[in-house]
Amino acid sequence: MGLDEKYKYPMTWEQAVLWLREQPGREQLVRDCYFDDPLIEAAWRYYNEAEWRCVRSFLPKPPGEALDVGAGRGIASYALALDGWSVTALEPDPSPLVGAEAIRSLARESGLRIEVIQQWGEHLPFPDNSFDIIHARQVLHHADDLEALCKELYRVLRPGGNLLATREHVVNNADDIPIFLAAHPLHDQYGGESAYTLDQYSGALERAGFIINTILSPYESPINYFPATEQDVSYAVGRSLFGPLWPRSFVVPKVVVNFVSRRLTTPGRLYSFIAKKYENSK
Repeated sequence: MGLDEKYKYPMTWEQAVLWLREQPGREQLVRDCYFDDPLIEAAWRYYNEAEWRCVRSFLPKPPGEALDVGAGRGIASYALALDGWSVTALEPDPSPLVGAEAIRSLARESGLRIEVIQQWGEHLPFPDNSFDIIHARQVLHHADDLEALCKELYRVLRPGGNLLATREHVVNNADDIPIFLAAHPLHDQYGGESAYTLDQYSGALERAGFIINTILSPYESPINYFPATEQDVSYAVGRSLFGPLWPRSFVVPKVVVNFVSRRLTTPGRLYSFIAKKYENSK
């Protein structure tokens, strides 16, 4: 987003989160987004939830050097460090609530070693082949230049390393973007949201040099659908296929859930991408 576009919105990201925390009836949303305090308790909750357990299943062993891009408050940096990774958290926002200072405070309080770098992902201040894995939660859709960001992520990842780009907003076409933005609870406050098509995400990753091993659609993994549960997802699919009288206790087979998931068209639905930089990659 250009500077002229940013000036259209009344708040910074920090102010928008503070505003959300003050809204009556939004307490659960604040908690689901891990915007609640104390931060260390929110980070510990994230570490123990189904989303992180599924992310962990895509991480290699033993742990090595990890880059957490767009780290925000540091909940994923905390989870990586707690699992034994040597973590560098990249976060351009200096905020003590939702940015770099929040991560530094979390590292001090937890005693975990997390190095914090304030920089944008399109210009990574690291040598080539610096990290064993790159974790990017809700990051690619914020890129001002998706192609440049993916190329930088590829450059600093070591051959054989994985990129985990999770919970990315997907639209069918450009006409879907205003529909998604109008429904987002914070975009009209700070103006920082966006979305891309599946082809745009996968194309940018592949042109950077990545091989995409896994694409997870909205209902295929808790990585995307958390804080909803597997039962919630089954119930939603059952109602969509068989009507509002579908009993919550009936379980829709996973193969049917996945079939429906890949055909959803809701603007802003969440996808995740697991990509690899192979030894013989350029």
